[in-house]
Amino acid sequence: MTTALDLRLQELKREALADCREAFVEYQDIVSYNTDKVIRAFRECRLSEHHFHGSSGYGYNDAGREKLEEIVAHVFQAPAALVRPHFVSGTHTLATVLLALLRPQDELVAVVGAPYDTMQSVIGTRGDAPGNLLSIGVKYREIPAPDGHYDLQAIADGITRDTTVALIQRSRGYSARASLLPKDMRDIIRTIKEKNPRTICFVDNCYGEFTRQQEPYELGADIVAGSLIKNPGGGLAPTGGYVVGREDLVERTAHQLTAPGLGAEMGSYASGYRWFFQGLFMAPHVVGQALMGADFAAALFSRMGYEVSPQLGESRSDLVQSVVLRSADNMQRFCEGIQSYSPVDGFVRPIPGDLPGYSDPVIMAAGTFSQGSTIEISADGPMRDPYVVYLQGGLVFEHNVLAAMEAARRLLAEESDGFGRMRV
Repeated sequence: MTTALDLRLQELKREALADCREAFVEYQDIVSYNTDKVIRAFRECRLSEHHFHGSSGYGYNDAGREKLEEIVAHVFQAPAALVRPHFVSGTHTLATVLLALLRPQDELVAVVGAPYDTMQSVIGTRGDAPGNLLSIGVKYREIPAPDGHYDLQAIADGITRDTTVALIQRSRGYSARASLLPKDMRDIIRTIKEKNPRTICFVDNCYGEFTRQQEPYELGADIVAGSLIKNPGGGLAPTGGYVVGREDLVERTAHQLTAPGLGAEMGSYASGYRWFFQGLFMAPHVVGQALMGADFAAALFSRMGYEVSPQLGESRSDLVQSVVLRSADNMQRFCEGIQSYSPVDGFVRPIPGDLPGYSDPVIMAAGTFSQGSTIEISADGPMRDPYVVYLQGGLVFEHNVLAAMEAARRLLAEESDGFGRMRV
């Protein structure tokens, strides 16, 4: 029996898909461009089957590791890369860069507002984790992003001759700020360099890779880092992170990751590198699928009366789609819907809980093949007013649609009379 709720969902789906048609055409152009870029890097760097094999022990002369770093540097148009399964997360990768570049009395400035929650723990503005930057004598300041927008004049005023590193977070994280488009990053970096050419511009590129045609190093950044279980891993890389940029800065990061004097020459991985290469090959297509899914979600939940960001038609520079759900109950229902359409643990009911690096309980729907992989569809957010859920990822567009529709069904069910008939 088809209920009024079923009919309403079908109507919303048709309308949302129609809303998205124009944006989908743009994404195909971006996917094609970035796929060509990756294929050229594979060919020009002469990737071969023997590079898939792993190594053991110290990992000296690991051909697969060295080739992977060569190709990633080529793709990101940077002179050097450090690409390792030994990075346990994006936060670990970013923290390794900051610990490599900053010494006591150096100054770190976050130029587009407060960074992502876990990075606040690394810096020391939240909690008191051992070894955080403030505890070792690093000075820290933030330049606010009022009303969700960065302020170039405030950035120019905030950078001084003492500013060692400027942290530029591309994605919105758990904030209302829009993600940074290529033009935004170019303008911010130029403003910083005009004020202090010695300031190192460090871009947190998580969630942003392959969403546009240019990457941050091409836009003037000195060093860039991200996670392999987000965009560049294509849903296949099982772990890891990457750093690209100036050769001297990447080298300092390598010595921080291993040990002073060891640097990038060591690091084995017995499982081999095929999943990393294949994931990178798939990444532009997978990112395109996720972007289409984000636009569908924006259209769907906007039509249901929820505030969404970005809105349909706005340019995207990351995978994150926020939906303001206005209540803890709605957030619970939304995440239950996403989890129920996950390929792994689809029978599990997500509940809010404490996570390292977060000040509020976090609810997370993430039935992923790789634990914590946010290139696979997931939804999460801190349980605090105004109860914003952050939807990201999606390996397959059709899966995004199914999961979003189930979340919508659970929200709309609260508006029905229990028999699928819509209340009026």
